[in-house]
Amino acid sequence: MSKTVLTRMGDGERVHMSLSEIRDELQKGTGNAAELAHIPSLLDDEIEQLLEIVAEPGRVVSVPHGHELIVTDDGMAECFSGAEADGGSGVSMGRQASVLSYERGLAADTGSIGHTDYSFKPVKAVLDVELQAYHQISLLTTAPLFYGSQPNMGQYYQPDGPYPNPVDLMPAGKIKEAQAAQEEAAAQLCDDMVYIGKEFNAMGCEGFNFDTAGSSGDAEFFATLEAARRLKEHAPHMAVIIGMASEFVLGMHGEIAFDGQQLAGLFPHDQVKLAESVGADIFGPAINVDTSKSFPWNLAKALTMIKETVKRADIPVHPNVGMGVCGIPMLLQVPIDCVSRVSKALSLIGKAD
Repeated sequence: MSKTVLTRMGDGERVHMSLSEIRDELQKGTGNAAELAHIPSLLDDEIEQLLEIVAEPGRVVSVPHGHELIVTDDGMAECFSGAEADGGSGVSMGRQASVLSYERGLAADTGSIGHTDYSFKPVKAVLDVELQAYHQISLLTTAPLFYGSQPNMGQYYQPDGPYPNPVDLMPAGKIKEAQAAQEEAAAQLCDDMVYIGKEFNAMGCEGFNFDTAGSSGDAEFFATLEAARRLKEHAPHMAVIIGMASEFVLGMHGEIAFDGQQLAGLFPHDQVKLAESVGADIFGPAINVDTSKSFPWNLAKALTMIKETVKRADIPVHPNVGMGVCGIPMLLQVPIDCVSRVSKALSLIGKAD
């Protein structure tokens, strides 16, 4: 009887696969990434190394000494006090106690906080409260503390915001009107992000995280790049992270360009060069998971794109490793067997920073 390995599907279902089946899935996954992004596939020896990582018998795997990575996060420091519906623990404690527990109990490299909604639009209305919370926590933490939020340009459209909703305009054939609405919303979003970033810098913020950028498409990515540029010009010593929403930029606008580069359809290895050009200090690519495919397939796909991104980058690359991205199954409570294997593969093969 051939040896089988307990692994998972992209939706988290546990499945048994033979070594030959896993190898085949790895080859198909890297081939898919190469075809989509027009980049090289993983080498044969990298496929074999990845096969060994997936097939390791332990539930949790790790890297050899000297291959550990520095970790940043998007609000994970508040996971103990966060609601269980958001992947938190739901412990009855405040933000400050959660961040300190994360830093001191789990030996975190960095920490972060963010508004409960984790979007810039609501942050602006309660900015003084967020500034005070960050200031109090930063006085007690030793590790670098980031403030994070999502551009989330969708909140600027009607009925929640002032601008016409492209989702209503485009089906009606009003393409130019939909593009104009996105451009107007992007300008307001950019101004809001710069305003909030400047206020945090004046208060002494150590790092600012533009998280899940591009979730509303290419106009949102444009606003994020422009905001990051303006913020770094104003505050060159405040660290800035740009973390993406998906593996390629959705063309909701379709024609918008940044410094002459059309944004729609860009994959991580091109996204990172734009992040560099505006002064970002860290770039976070997000590779989508296909829930109908296996964990090995998704991991190989993500690793192929991350490897090429790191190869082309001149700034640190911190891949987004969480539910539904970079090979991690789409589960609220992500399985440690997959997380540890993704982390090991990204360190040893992807050469993540």
